[in-house]
Amino acid sequence: MIDKNRLCNIAKENGITLDEQSLDRFDKYAELLVEWNGKMNLTAITEPEEIEVKHFLDCLMLPKYFDLENVKTVIDVGAGAGFPSVPLLIYKPDLCLTMMDAINKRLTFLDTAIHALGLEAQLIHSRAEDSGQDKNYREMFDLATARAVAPMNVLAEYCLPFVKVGGYFVALKGSSDDTESAKDAISTLGGEVVENISYKLNGTEPRSIVVIKKISQTPTQFPRKSKKISTKPL
Repeated sequence: MIDKNRLCNIAKENGITLDEQSLDRFDKYAELLVEWNGKMNLTAITEPEEIEVKHFLDCLMLPKYFDLENVKTVIDVGAGAGFPSVPLLIYKPDLCLTMMDAINKRLTFLDTAIHALGLEAQLIHSRAEDSGQDKNYREMFDLATARAVAPMNVLAEYCLPFVKVGGYFVALKGSSDDTESAKDAISTLGGEVVENISYKLNGTEPRSIVVIKKISQTPTQFPRKSKKISTKPL
């Protein structure tokens, strides 16, 4: 499916080393992604080289710019087709990964993919605003991730409640980065922006990774219900 040598080389150019097993898993994941995309809407990106760069390499920018050394527990909020969580798990299989999504058929795909890759993860069928108020998940994770087009103030309200004090929320964003205008919302939720990194991948549009540290507990009224989050954002 993908060109494993090409992926290996572009990853190496960005300081990421992929062994043979990881490359085989990326290849299998790409196959499954394209196969299942025929049954449901997972991604608009289906060409092998685009998958390598715009999905896999983009997700691997997270461990390039954020040190996973002391990270054990990770939650991917709104996991969708598994980005960035599945590439992270391929890269670092010892992560204790939870993938959450509100759409069950996406979780069916993720369950199939995780098992086919010989990996392990916990899958949760839930809305983030519900699980963010659940003591089993609230402030239980070293790292929360999201790769989404939602405004940063909205993403932060969905994601920061899952993060332990001292942990991090890392968002993978597109070129229209609105982090500066979301700083008050992030602060209200107990977070602080520590890094905002811009990068380009092989001539693609600019991207950014925003690293937010959880410095205090999220007030109990957050996250609110989704309608309120969208109509009255922080």
